[in-house]
Amino acid sequence: MLWLLLLLAAVPVLFVVLVLFLVWPGAPRKRLRQPFFGRSYAHRGLFGAQQRPPENSLPAFAAAARNGYGIELDVQFTEDRQLVVFHDDTLDRMTPVKGGVGNTPWPVVSALPLAGSGEHAPLFTEVLRTVAAANPSTPLIVEIKSRYEYRGRYLLELCRAVLSALKNYPGPYCIESFDPRVVRLVRILAPGVVRGQLADSYRNHRKIGTPRVAAYLLSHCFGNLIARPDFIAWCPDKRNWAIRLCAALGAMTVMWTALPDHDIARLEQENDAVIFQWYEPEPKYK
Repeated sequence: MLWLLLLLAAVPVLFVVLVLFLVWPGAPRKRLRQPFFGRSYAHRGLFGAQQRPPENSLPAFAAAARNGYGIELDVQFTEDRQLVVFHDDTLDRMTPVKGGVGNTPWPVVSALPLAGSGEHAPLFTEVLRTVAAANPSTPLIVEIKSRYEYRGRYLLELCRAVLSALKNYPGPYCIESFDPRVVRLVRILAPGVVRGQLADSYRNHRKIGTPRVAAYLLSHCFGNLIARPDFIAWCPDKRNWAIRLCAALGAMTVMWTALPDHDIARLEQENDAVIFQWYEPEPKYK
């Protein structure tokens, strides 16, 4: 009986140890993270609520760099495997046509006006050249867009293409994704590059139809088992226990996306970096 009692007593301890192992973000790499610390990052460039200049356009990125901000941007493949800087999965919101970005070839995407302007979605290489010309020390947070149906070879080629394009960028850069598989690939392909796990709340995951178990695992960073990210980028919702645990274990914390009606002072106090939109904060607040 004694051994059974000891085993039962050990179960809670073993469970806590297991959870810690699964959610642990990895050993803090403070030196590598330093260029990104305490900075304000313009979400999709410096653009206004009226989309002038439009988000993810070359003028928006140039304006952010000239004003001393870091930049957060999104990259994905077009149908013909060109790396385009575009946030949405579809063209519907930002262009006059409908369809998936990944199902549309680059010559078509490049001819579409962004939000009725004279600008078009740029290639990733165009953005890197534009930002480097405006301010070569601009820190970048590059989000690699992914979808559930993307698989091994496609994700590998996507990550390799992003890392290859960044090799000639003169400033500091890091890579993030909502997909732990992508963060894992960055960990393998470029261990010296700072990597981040984007995380959304369980509530928001359920709103977009994510199954309950997957929503819980993703919102509570169980993908850290394979990703071991340097930072966690969290949404405006209240932090859950896993996000608080990651911060306590040494992960850098990044907030996305701060808006004018948020408590900006609190967000800057609580986070090591803030991705902002539609207002102009101090470029470096810590």
